[in-house]
Amino acid sequence: MSPTPPPTLQQTVETRLANYARFGVDLGLERIQAVLTNLGNPHHQVPIIHVAGTTGKGSVCAYLSAILTAAGYRTGRYTSPHLVSWRERICIDEAPIRWEDLQTHLDDVENAVSSADPVPTQFEIFTAAAWQYFAAQAVDIAVVEVGLGGRLDATNVCDQPLVTIIVSIGLDHQKRLGDTLGAIAAEKAGILNPGAPAIAGPLPSEAATVVTQRATQQNAPLSWVSPAELVTTNGKQSLRYSGIEYPQTLLGDHQRTNSACAIAALHSLRTQGWHITDTAIIQGMANVRWPGRLQKTQWQGHDLLIDGAHNPAAAQSLRRYIDQTYPNQPITWLMGMLQTKDHRDVFQALLRSGDRLHLVPVPEHLSAEPSELAAIAQQTCPNLTHTQTHSDLESALSVATSTAVQQQPIVFCGSLYLIGHFYEHYSVCHLAEVQHLG
Repeated sequence: MSPTPPPTLQQTVETRLANYARFGVDLGLERIQAVLTNLGNPHHQVPIIHVAGTTGKGSVCAYLSAILTAAGYRTGRYTSPHLVSWRERICIDEAPIRWEDLQTHLDDVENAVSSADPVPTQFEIFTAAAWQYFAAQAVDIAVVEVGLGGRLDATNVCDQPLVTIIVSIGLDHQKRLGDTLGAIAAEKAGILNPGAPAIAGPLPSEAATVVTQRATQQNAPLSWVSPAELVTTNGKQSLRYSGIEYPQTLLGDHQRTNSACAIAALHSLRTQGWHITDTAIIQGMANVRWPGRLQKTQWQGHDLLIDGAHNPAAAQSLRRYIDQTYPNQPITWLMGMLQTKDHRDVFQALLRSGDRLHLVPVPEHLSAEPSELAAIAQQTCPNLTHTQTHSDLESALSVATSTAVQQQPIVFCGSLYLIGHFYEHYSVCHLAEVQHLG
């Protein structure tokens, strides 16, 4: 019997991170502040743009990172969750952190955890490693995405961000953030800091009132963003915001707001002395990539439209895109969701009479049972043509693609973790789409 090969560096790092998963999600700043203090406060060495929102914050981070890189700045980007690899979460100039560097900085963080203090959560450990890496690499600026909420999120440790952004506010994570738009807005507005410029996308009136009050209390100059204008020039569609016309690389009408929020933040940086030309903005917009969000791909020769659509607001954005792109066409859906999500509202946003629905579990995560999802879906939309559950993604892909009506769009959505599983195991082009993140 041959000996078991030693674990790879990737496996070692993933195992270390998995050890912290048992501590779950526990919002609060005390633990990470203690770790960062012991590390010498690396976050104080990193100028940041801080981005919150129920949906769209990842796209805004992608826009900002691509544009600031195009402008010549050494740009860090911290986002979550990842699709395939932990390395995706921490990037500099669009390049993911190396496993060797990730291990080194995890060593630093773990050594900085005092035995007298509570053990940090997985997200806190990883966030501290990101701060340490960005400081060690002397980035000019970092674009930092809030993990959950804002006020008590582990990323909310910088007193003087260059700009803060609240892209959108909708119902999600109600058990942790509150069950009203006002309560959720209060959590997200917790990233607004005294005197720091703030950008906000169009928000529901209840949420807008709360954000405005917080900005006033903090004396934070608040700018409201309207969606970019859709324009046609020489037969080609593009977007225009604040006098800048740029390509729409990411799909969906919601990118009009997301891209406008990014440009508004860059205008704020300009007033602070940062040199970001219109040319850099246009180039960055053309270069931006954000896999797994309204993305067209293939599986065994069959066209798929992939999108996370992991909460009601994201599902509504996906539905608007489908209505514009495939008007009055029945859809074949392939979906899986976590237990913690609002299943009924997601189904209500997406499903229509005549659609076909295939349901799968989300591997290696706290997945909702496909049979329970099927019951909710049939109650929500009784006139589905077909509903079927599957034990795994591969069998679901096979059945969904082989039984879909000819020319009927096949849409794969419901969980970014499920999308990541697809890229890792079933997509021949995932390496290119997710930056070679094996």
